[in-house]
Amino acid sequence: MTVLLFVVGIVVMIVGLAVSIALHELGHLWPAKKFGVRVGQYMIGFGPTLWSRRIGETEYGFKLLPLGGFISMAGMYPPSPREVAAAQAGHAQGRAGGGFFATMVQDARAANDETLQGDDDDRVFYKLPVYKRVIVMLGGPLMNLLLAIVLFTIVFSGFGVQTATTTVSGLSSCVPATSTSACTPSDPPAPSVAAGFEPGDVIVSIDGEPVSTFADVSTIVQRSAGTQLDVVVDRAGTEQTLTVTPAEMTPSADSDATVGFLGIRPTVESVQQPIWAGPVAAFENVGQVAGIIVQLPVKVYDTAVALFTGGERDPNGPLSVVGVGVIAGEVAAADAPVLNRVSATLGLLGSLNIALFVFNLIPLLPLDGGHVVVALWDGLKRTWAKIFRRPPPKPVDATKLVPVTFVVVVLLIAMGAILILADLFNPVSILGR
Repeated sequence: MTVLLFVVGIVVMIVGLAVSIALHELGHLWPAKKFGVRVGQYMIGFGPTLWSRRIGETEYGFKLLPLGGFISMAGMYPPSPREVAAAQAGHAQGRAGGGFFATMVQDARAANDETLQGDDDDRVFYKLPVYKRVIVMLGGPLMNLLLAIVLFTIVFSGFGVQTATTTVSGLSSCVPATSTSACTPSDPPAPSVAAGFEPGDVIVSIDGEPVSTFADVSTIVQRSAGTQLDVVVDRAGTEQTLTVTPAEMTPSADSDATVGFLGIRPTVESVQQPIWAGPVAAFENVGQVAGIIVQLPVKVYDTAVALFTGGERDPNGPLSVVGVGVIAGEVAAADAPVLNRVSATLGLLGSLNIALFVFNLIPLLPLDGGHVVVALWDGLKRTWAKIFRRPPPKPVDATKLVPVTFVVVVLLIAMGAILILADLFNPVSILGR
């Protein structure tokens, strides 16, 4: 049964990833069509096509590897000068020499030129105003951010957060030497027992100070060692006042300080959070993921070292899709209530979408952030020419950046391979080692 649940968790995460990718590409597709750009394909996945159907001028489909997706827009880049000259001369352009990178540039231009239908074709991406190009390219990442906000809102405000409440679940039998020590026959009895606390009591206030969480209770108790307190509890609908004096306890063996100790254990319940808690958590997650992305080369290197030396991985380091799937499987197979497992899975999927949002904003081609930078640079050149009353410049030809794009892709593949191997042979586990 555990193995089956583990597999179910992985399948759910794969489906969730496919939906996230589909929505990401929809975030590009919808504004592109809204602005009149011809979109030839909308595909989920890479590799051989499993299924496709043409609706209007766009082919929609699924490919074998659900590790990404794409839409093909007409005229992502302006036509190459040689193609324009060849078209004007009435003959096709032949292949030019120039080495590996020159050939890559030419191939990229040729693939782009195939989507053009002549100089009078205005339904192309590169002819859009700068702000529209930016909207199209940011539409994908923003869909991931919105999906993450929705998922976190469901988790925090729908399922709730596991919170230690003011309801007493049990009592300690003694005052241990430290917070981690077990009771011994020589330890004095816990103040809560002597004061008459009972499981099920709901603590309402302490010395006239209302409390709403167990953290509030702990704060007051820990600062009140040796001080008599009047604690109001709700017992079966009736309020009672109990008088108790917190005992002194050392938090840890290497500490000289003492704190107050009452000897009560809280009830942990799912507490629904305000509606804004989900968006706040999403944006906090954006900051955390951005910090990881900034240090990505270093963190991937550390992961590689841990992989080949057998060292322990950073639990807060980057994961591949394999690693996320393993954690999803562990969550599904965990010994916990079903609702808690569903909530944790949705939270994991929300974090995955935050990662997609942040990663795609990296200002390097072929990522969305790279296309945004190209569009902004084109707009800056045009604004500069307009200010100084110069002729409009030619559109920025991003195909010239194909060599840089190639290097970025190679690095991304290498980092992805390292993370996949690490997740297979030296995985991060929520269950511990």
